[in-house]
Amino acid sequence: MPSVVGLALTPVKATRLHVVDQVQIGPEGVRENRRFYVIDDRDRMINAKRLGSLQTVIADYSDAARRLRLTFPDGRVLEDEIRLGEPITTRFFSQTAEGRLVEGPWSAALSEACGESLRLVEAERPGGAVDRGADGAVSVISRASLARLAEAGGIEGIDVRRFRMLVEIDGVDAHAEDRWVGGAPVRIGQAVVTFDGHVGRCLITSRDPDTGQVDLPTLDILGEYRDGLGTTEPLPFGVWGRVLEPGTVRLGDQVTPLDG
Repeated sequence: MPSVVGLALTPVKATRLHVVDQVQIGPEGVRENRRFYVIDDRDRMINAKRLGSLQTVIADYSDAARRLRLTFPDGRVLEDEIRLGEPITTRFFSQTAEGRLVEGPWSAALSEACGESLRLVEAERPGGAVDRGADGAVSVISRASLARLAEAGGIEGIDVRRFRMLVEIDGVDAHAEDRWVGGAPVRIGQAVVTFDGHVGRCLITSRDPDTGQVDLPTLDILGEYRDGLGTTEPLPFGVWGRVLEPGTVRLGDQVTPLDG
C-alpha cells in the first residue's frame, strides 16, 4: 500500500526546507508553508533560481504566536514577532501578488546574508507564496521517481529536498503519480486532493539543498528521458493539486486513489 514517507515545508519561500512528522492541510494548503517571501528593490519575488544563497537560511515560524525565527549560515539567529507594514503589490512570476511588508530587522538581515537588497513580505493569505497558490497547495513526488532519476543520471541517489515538495510517497512505481493528473482524487492521510498538473522543473533543482550551489545537472538528466511526454509542463517531475477535503497528514499515512 502506498504511504507517506516524507513531509517538508518552509515558512519563507526559497529558504531551506524543514523535514516534519505531520502537517495540517487546510483548503489553502499548510498555513505555515510559504507564508512569506522575499522581493528585490523592483518589487519582484526572488527565489533560489536566481539567488541560491537563500537556501542557506533556515526559517521557523509559529502561526499561533506570530513569531518568526531566521538562522543564518554564520550561526546568527534573529527572532521576533511579526509586525506588518504597508500593503504592497509584487511581481510573482508572470502574475501579481498582494502582501504586506514585514517591519523590523528581517529585510536588512536577509540582504546582508545574500549580498543583495531584499525585503520580506507576508503573503495576503496563508500559502500565498506557493507557486500556484491554493490550486497547487499540495505537491507530491514518489521515492521511485527519485530513484529513476538517479539511475538515469548514473548517480547513487538524489536528495528529495532539491525538488521542494510537500509530500514524498513510497509504494508506487516510478512516475506513477503522473497518472493521477486529471484522474480520480487521492486520499493522503485524512486529506483528499485532486491533481491538476505536473510540476515543471527549473534551475532550482540543480542546487544543493543546503548550500544553494549548482552541483547537479538535473535538467539535463530530466531532458534525456522526461521530455515530450504530453504533460502539462515541460521536464515534469512530481505533481501538484488542490485540496478537496482538509485533514492531517502524518508520516506512515496511507495514500489511496479514490477510484469509486
